Amino acid sequence: MGSKFFSELPQTVSELDANPDVRVIIVASTSKHFSTGLDLMELEDILSGGDTGDETRTLETIVELQRSTSSLSSCDKPVIAAINGHCIGGALDFVSYADIRLCSADAIFSLRETKLAMIADLGSLQRLPAIIGRGQLAELAFTGRDVSAITAHEMGLVNYVCRDKVELMSKAFSLASEIAANSPTATQGVKKTMRSFYDEQIERQLELVARLSLPQLGSHDLREAVTAFVEKRPPKFTGT
Repeated sequence: MGSKFFSELPQTVSELDANPDVRVIIVASTSKHFSTGLDLMELEDILSGGDTGDETRTLETIVELQRSTSSLSSCDKPVIAAINGHCIGGALDFVSYADIRLCSADAIFSLRETKLAMIADLGSLQRLPAIIGRGQLAELAFTGRDVSAITAHEMGLVNYVCRDKVELMSKAFSLASEIAANSPTATQGVKKTMRSFYDEQIERQLELVARLSLPQLGSHDLREAVTAFVEKRPPKFTGT
């Protein structure tokens, strides 16, 4: 998930949302993994405010990334996320905005930001409590550990676990077809109703987490996390 992804996502979703022939949107990957999250090598300089460490620029960038990711929720069409392989960090933020999540048996989920000296600031901390509960989310967010497909299903993160990617896509299209057979105005009305219940509060919380993220994004610990990632070693965090 790099700058190109974040710039193209809202436009793509908007085009699908405006197309009357589209009644359901399916988000899936064409590779062996759904997504390993943010492209840290590309976004590190942008998120740290560049050479000047400009916090205003950093805050604006976080807000832009939040708005891009939330396009799945703000569109009127129902969205199904079909997840295979790794769904890590920012990718879990991303699918938390989908209305329905399915996965294959090889799926691995992780809210890994704390392992990288970051705070998940694109929406998972705000949306997942209503999906998996506060306690489950706290464990995911504090530990940054990997969660299997079966565990994800048990906690309510995904509706179905499929044998493999072939069955996953078949299930996604079958479910989409079942939804698409209903009145589009009715299904979109349901989504708008659910969205209005949560999103006003979520928008305020996204602003809060964006500001809380600022000190972390310029920290020694974040630079150490990126360096350790490149050098393929455990990071040594100092809390600075």
